[in-house]
Amino acid sequence: MTAPLVECVPNFSEGRDAATIDALRSAITAVAGVQLLDVQSDTAHNRSVFTFVGNPAAVVEAAFAATRVATDRIDLTKHSGEHPRMGATDVVPFVPVTGVTMPECVGLARQLGERVGKELAIPVFLYARAATRPDHERLPDIRKGEFEALRARALAPDFGPPKVHPTAGATAIGARPFLVAFNVYLDTQEIAVAKEIAKQIRTSSGGLPGVQASGFIVDGLAQVSMNLLDIDITSPAVVFNAIKARAEKQGVGVQYSEIVGLVPERALVGAAESLLRLSNAGDHILETKIRAAMPSATPAAAASLDGWIDELAGGAPTPGGGSAAALAGTLAAALVAMVARLTIGKKAYAGVDAQARDILAEAEQLRAELRRLVDEDAAAYAGVSQAYKIPKADPRRAQAIDDALLAAARPPADVVKHGRRLLALAQTIEHIGNKNAVSDARVAGMLARTAIDGATENVNANLAGVSDQARAKQSGAG
Repeated sequence: MTAPLVECVPNFSEGRDAATIDALRSAITAVAGVQLLDVQSDTAHNRSVFTFVGNPAAVVEAAFAATRVATDRIDLTKHSGEHPRMGATDVVPFVPVTGVTMPECVGLARQLGERVGKELAIPVFLYARAATRPDHERLPDIRKGEFEALRARALAPDFGPPKVHPTAGATAIGARPFLVAFNVYLDTQEIAVAKEIAKQIRTSSGGLPGVQASGFIVDGLAQVSMNLLDIDITSPAVVFNAIKARAEKQGVGVQYSEIVGLVPERALVGAAESLLRLSNAGDHILETKIRAAMPSATPAAAASLDGWIDELAGGAPTPGGGSAAALAGTLAAALVAMVARLTIGKKAYAGVDAQARDILAEAEQLRAELRRLVDEDAAAYAGVSQAYKIPKADPRRAQAIDDALLAAARPPADVVKHGRRLLALAQTIEHIGNKNAVSDARVAGMLARTAIDGATENVNANLAGVSDQARAKQSGAG
């Protein structure tokens, strides 16, 4: 089972307090279905950049959990650092990796933004590909004036209140392609040199395409700090050479460069090709040849399925029965689709061909929805675990637990709804479909019933834990 994969790269306005950075790390890694790849903290910028990947629902849950921690622990009224910022959680981009489209990442940004605005009372601006207005596409345009300036005026965010959170500020959430954060340190302490070079190379001043750049002093050196928005248009090698040439014109050298976060391998290979003027570096990389020559002994789909089953059998509370119920529904949908395909185009079943095609289309739609719910159920229950970790003395704890339990009831409620429709499709295709696949259609029906029964059990269990039962009954999940 190959799951869709999304990268999330939240930037938090804390690069000095190890306890807060560890708390952010713990909030992310506590969510099942997420893998933390990298954490980079900069004391001069007073900023930390986390990089993690996972299935879409889990990534949203991890981003929200970390945002809640940042809101509780980071006070921007006491914050100082070289990097511009407007929020404790300053920016949260979603990046499609595999099996996920950019529009789907825009949907994730909206989903997270709505939760942050509603549950944490933080104004949220959608940016980049998720922007709802042209002047919000670029992060610098939203963040202009930073936290201090935003406090002084009324806001028009996409989600949340029209004023900044008193200590956590505002947050930008969006979707974008892979971005490379790239810094070049100059052999000078003159910030004016870095600022002038940044102005010359950035897109907004007529410089290189896909480049955002500013000048800072970091660790006693002038730094040209950049975001490379599309490395296939402007690579790190191209921008490095441009900075080096401009610096030399001012009698300044380059000390070194650095990458913040992670970078696609092709960017570094491209830099080597540029520096050494190689025409075919990729053909001569040992590790690439080894990976190509030694495929996994287990097919990828089987290995992924085995891994998920091992995870289900493990000691963690997620994935659990809710995810298993959704998986039963996914398998039911796959079997219905299989029987429909065995029916379509067969002369003996020409009279039901159109009906079988309709069943196939709906079964495939349900299969995608139920597959998504396998992950969404696990991620939603991870939110319950996070809520129970809130100190008992915190007055927000009861509300947070109720919110999390109600949220956890929604995925299995959707499984019940989809399962009922799937059961009807299975029964129909059993009667009209290819007679050689009757047993497959019957198994599809059995799996659909299992999905319905299992998901119903999970809905009831979650709603039973809600302290406000009137609210639970009104939720529509039961």
